[in-house]
Amino acid sequence: MSLKISSVRRYCSIFLISLLFLQSARAQQNYPEIDRALKMNQQELGKDVVMMIYRSGKIVYETTLGDMTRASQQRIASCSKWLTATLVMTFVDEGKISLEDTIGKFLPIFTKYGKGQIKIKHCLSHTAGLEQEPVKLITLVNRSAKYNSLEEEVNEFAKKRSIVAIPGTEFRYGNMGLNIAARIIEVVSGKGFEQIFQERIARPLAMESTTFSKNAEVPHPSGGAWSTAADYMNFEIMFLNKGIFRGKRIITKASAEKMMEAQTNQSMIKYTPAPATGFDYGFGLWIQEKDANGKTTAVSSPGLFGTWPVVDYCRGYACIIFTKNLLTEKKADMYLAIKKVVDQYFPATCK
Repeated sequence: MSLKISSVRRYCSIFLISLLFLQSARAQQNYPEIDRALKMNQQELGKDVVMMIYRSGKIVYETTLGDMTRASQQRIASCSKWLTATLVMTFVDEGKISLEDTIGKFLPIFTKYGKGQIKIKHCLSHTAGLEQEPVKLITLVNRSAKYNSLEEEVNEFAKKRSIVAIPGTEFRYGNMGLNIAARIIEVVSGKGFEQIFQERIARPLAMESTTFSKNAEVPHPSGGAWSTAADYMNFEIMFLNKGIFRGKRIITKASAEKMMEAQTNQSMIKYTPAPATGFDYGFGLWIQEKDANGKTTAVSSPGLFGTWPVVDYCRGYACIIFTKNLLTEKKADMYLAIKKVVDQYFPATCK
């Protein structure tokens, strides 16, 4: 991510201050510089914050600020995309769909309007080539009153959204692709999205407070989930373990790794939210870091309301900063600086 000079000067101070305390902190087996970084930025994080870090089979760090707790349920906006893409991959694992399948195979209305050639893999990576609206708070708020079902919304995409690029050639971040993929698994399973999510993701991962249908809302697979820090951490643990949670496989290792393969390069990017500038995209997640050979080493799925989950394979940890304050480009620099503090405790193993 490109950082503005002013932001670098301000937020790199977090990192520099932490180095003064690093050696003694390790000896004490605690993480005071992470506490310090959070408290320095509590106002901008939104006052109410939970941060958790999992490594080597246990939660090694957890702190709360303000009134937020690990069980506080909040909207997580685009953090939902990672959940939805993983859910879709369970159908790929079972052979019920293929990433190479066209959406017209399952949703004939797209073929009727000349858009059936888009593939499922394009929907998961925002490369479907459809005209997108920028992701805005007002769009998320108004959606629940606009549609009576996911089917109704997706049918509208088929009728009203123009093809503006050959599928797979341009990246435009938005809320259509994951919702189309979600509608496909409704058709394949004969069940509603919320039911499928609870059966395949939420219950197996003990995510008891995570839902896409709070207050009887029409499920919004791209941005409508409600969750807690503890729940989402369970999901991240599964992903850190390449698909396994508490000894049970949720998705195959091959699917987890496929999701982390970059489906974009920077020349393809036509629209991306400012906080993710410079990142490539996989399936439902951002490629936050790569090694010298271009292999993905850290992935994330930040949301509009400020929650930022990260899985770092090079250092072997999962981390979440869970909050309820709007994310901006300036704040993204702060999150990246806080991650640098965390990284000092866990040496990289990638070569």
